[in-house]
Amino acid sequence: MGHETGTNAMLDSRPHDNLPRGTICIEDLEIGLSRYLRKEITDRDIELFAEVSTDHNPVHLDDDYARDTIFEGRIAHGMLTAGLISAVIGEQLPGHGTIYMGQNLKFLAPVRPGDVVLAEVTVREIEYAKRRVTLDCRCSVGNTTVLKGEALVLAPSRKFD
Repeated sequence: MGHETGTNAMLDSRPHDNLPRGTICIEDLEIGLSRYLRKEITDRDIELFAEVSTDHNPVHLDDDYARDTIFEGRIAHGMLTAGLISAVIGEQLPGHGTIYMGQNLKFLAPVRPGDVVLAEVTVREIEYAKRRVTLDCRCSVGNTTVLKGEALVLAPSRKFD
């Protein structure tokens, strides 16, 4: 099945995603193109991430323990928040067929259960000949940036359908 591009190809919309899922091929990418999703981080999300990752640090799972830390309460795993960036890249920009090549991240503030995270990805550089795309990545809760970084990906191309 070939990769379609543009709005018509991205018809599948899900409740937590504010933009439709699909594929934007390298031939259709432009500097400044941006996509995002918004998701509330729940206790269940944190518990499931702990189970899957095997990271059961009590700062994420134990209210009493977490109250006595510098965070003064439970926080979500940083990589759970970073996973929202992965979701935008893999589902929206460039989307299905994208291959992650690298990611750097800075965690700037905690995300707590009940916080609504806005994960945004913006095209910064495009190397068409090699299908490489550099993306600026940012997560925020309200007006607070909680994570920022950049990703390098191999974007899908219509030439390889």
